[in-house]
Amino acid sequence: MLLLIDAGNTRIKWALAPLAAAAGDWLADGAVAHAALGELATAWRAAGAAPTRALMSNVAGIAMADQLRAALAEIAPGVPLETFVATAERAGLRNGYRNPAQLGSDRFAAAIGAHTLLPGQAVIIATCGTATTVDAIDADGRFVGGMILPGLGLMASSLARNTAQLPQVLANAALPTGFADNTDDAILAGCVAAQAGAIERAVAQAHAATCLLSGGAARYIGPALRVPHRLIDNIVLLGLHAASLSKE
Repeated sequence: MLLLIDAGNTRIKWALAPLAAAAGDWLADGAVAHAALGELATAWRAAGAAPTRALMSNVAGIAMADQLRAALAEIAPGVPLETFVATAERAGLRNGYRNPAQLGSDRFAAAIGAHTLLPGQAVIIATCGTATTVDAIDADGRFVGGMILPGLGLMASSLARNTAQLPQVLANAALPTGFADNTDDAILAGCVAAQAGAIERAVAQAHAATCLLSGGAARYIGPALRVPHRLIDNIVLLGLHAASLSKE
């Protein structure tokens, strides 16, 4: 059994798959917030996890990696937690970063996931989480590069007078269109437009046929886009799975 882990800035996502399963063919998957990290081992047990291999993308720091290793040890003593990092090439995707190792493991994995879904196509991958990353792959299977900007929540909270209201606004308010007639909606409209504008600019610059959207804020940003796009859950895990199957 293969355990895949995507340790992001806010949540820990995971998936379980048979060792020989095709990328994305999972038996179970889930996610927990950082504050609920102690629930991971219980969730894995409930899913029937008995991994003989575990692969992790981690952008949440050394302490998080240590806690994830401890959680893995609870259900699979002695199984090492492999750390996925960006390399010059993996799973058919070439890394065009000036220093390939400098590319974030989550961005490289997401790019591999996009290339797995749409081989031979130019595509933009927008991962809309704590930060929003907008990356380009060309039709020849090369990661060209990308951009990083504050995520929707960070943008809004930097402007809102009471940042504690932000989750409530996002959860309950209809997304404003055009010019808003109150401050909360004006902040949200501006931030969504900024996110959508960056993605649309990237699609045009890359001459991409489509954009793949992932991340917690994707459902807010997607409706504002004026370019073809698809919502893809767990694209980092998909890329990790494809990478685990490659011999590179």
